[in-house]
Amino acid sequence: MNTVTVKDGTRIYFKDWGTGTPVVFSHGWPLDADAWDAQMLFLVQKGYRVVAHDRRGHGRSDQPSFGNDMDTYADDLAAVINHLDLKGAMLVGHSTGGGEIVHYIARHGSARVAKAVLISAVPPQMIKTENNPNGLPMSVFDGIRASTAANRSQFFKDLAVPFYGFNRPNAKISQGTIDEFWREGMLGSILGQYECIKQFSEVDYTPDLKKVDVPTLVLHGDDDQIVPIDDAGRLSAKLVKNATLKVYPGAPHGMCTTEADKVNADLLAFLQS
Repeated sequence: MNTVTVKDGTRIYFKDWGTGTPVVFSHGWPLDADAWDAQMLFLVQKGYRVVAHDRRGHGRSDQPSFGNDMDTYADDLAAVINHLDLKGAMLVGHSTGGGEIVHYIARHGSARVAKAVLISAVPPQMIKTENNPNGLPMSVFDGIRASTAANRSQFFKDLAVPFYGFNRPNAKISQGTIDEFWREGMLGSILGQYECIKQFSEVDYTPDLKKVDVPTLVLHGDDDQIVPIDDAGRLSAKLVKNATLKVYPGAPHGMCTTEADKVNADLLAFLQS
């Protein structure tokens, strides 16, 4: 397997296919790099180099009991990018991965980055605070923690339904998609996933968004039941200096799967712009 060993000894798994302009993908919680299958297959066949890693504690990467925080996640991403000596890359982050790529840019700069794409991403901040009065209450994330700890296998099967909008009228339910969400989730570490909940809910990415200095595309569904668009995509697009927001009417959180053709077309157009 392709891995890079980072400074604390953790091995980070990654995929690296193709040649040409690199596109680097950061996945959402509780998934892994396989969540990007539709995008990676499409873009590698269009002549691009596609790279995706499994966040520590997720997928095939090591499962340490330390470093399950956004600073370290961003440093792990930097280790992959530096190891492969990627230049002029387009970074693409879904959900928690959106927080990861903006934190990477804020922490490590954009010398290796040409563009960024935030898809259904968690920034600026999910939790309700004095500075974020429209956020979700702590009880929501305590519930996610409790469900993960009690029976994450059942929770992941249940979570996949609203994640992909399968609970909506006339939704085309895919059991294979639910099964794949469960498979990727169960491959990860319960400890790493549990500790990651704080990182996608409580971290304030507002300062990071203000430091993003590359053209940025924000894609978000207006029926996202996991990361509501008004408190995420719309605000992120305002905070990033050179951002374009594209709203997907009726699309769910997991739109990289349910709206793969549209997402792929938008990624390709942005790469070529």
